[in-house]
Amino acid sequence: MHPKNPFTKDYNFDALIPHHPALKEYVFVNQHGNNSIKFSNNQAVKALNTALLKAQYGITYWNIPENNLCPPIPGRLDYLLHVADLLQKEDVKLLDIGTGANLIYPILASRHFNWQCTASEVDLDSLKNAQEIIANNSNLKDIELRHQKFKNSILEHIIQPTDAFDVVVCNPPFYKTRTDAERNNQRKVDNLELQEADTLNFGGSSNELWYKGGEEAFIKKMASESVQFKEQIQWFTVLVSQKEHLKNIKRAINKTKPSEVKIIDMEQGNKQSRFIAWTFQ
Repeated sequence: MHPKNPFTKDYNFDALIPHHPALKEYVFVNQHGNNSIKFSNNQAVKALNTALLKAQYGITYWNIPENNLCPPIPGRLDYLLHVADLLQKEDVKLLDIGTGANLIYPILASRHFNWQCTASEVDLDSLKNAQEIIANNSNLKDIELRHQKFKNSILEHIIQPTDAFDVVVCNPPFYKTRTDAERNNQRKVDNLELQEADTLNFGGSSNELWYKGGEEAFIKKMASESVQFKEQIQWFTVLVSQKEHLKNIKRAINKTKPSEVKIIDMEQGNKQSRFIAWTFQ
């Protein structure tokens, strides 16, 4: 985990519960004698996130529908911390592509770094939920939401002629089809030997989980669109879930003739992740 990540230490549940008392019912003592929660349980992770966001960032209201992905806050912040290292500046304008119902990147970017944030989303229900989060937190009023009306577009129709952003961030859909997503969900359940009630955090709505051709096709499409906005965006970045996709993704990005391409590796515990970044400037 990034050395500047405030969530590198174990969660202090005794300190977090007063910020969101509902968290208490999900806390138990694990086999090592430490307080923990079942991170496969959607409601438990939602309760933890609510407590973390209130305790760390003063977010008094945060909620997502049950069918939407519940993001791990430390990992999401790690991405932004590495982006901050890439940018090396304080006054940052960020564009989040596909912010989802949880709005997590703009929340963390605005509250942790004081960045100016704009976020797009194709799903109207998710966009409505994100707007409710903004409306119920006075410290998030500066976040701007934009509806992507064209499902086959990523950057097009969102970035306007007068826009200028320092960075684009994106957590793309991973899977090629709904069947792939459901198969992977079942694999996780089987591997962890979970009961049905403990599998809720492996959910997610369609636009969050799958895209025709999977993440590789999505990122290639994003790369091809990025050329149009090379004078308006300093850095384009996107998470890459599968390391084996990097070669083809990098080749597609290089075809757009950027001035620089970087692959940034990240670690969160035993999990290895990465994002790819490119610039024309």
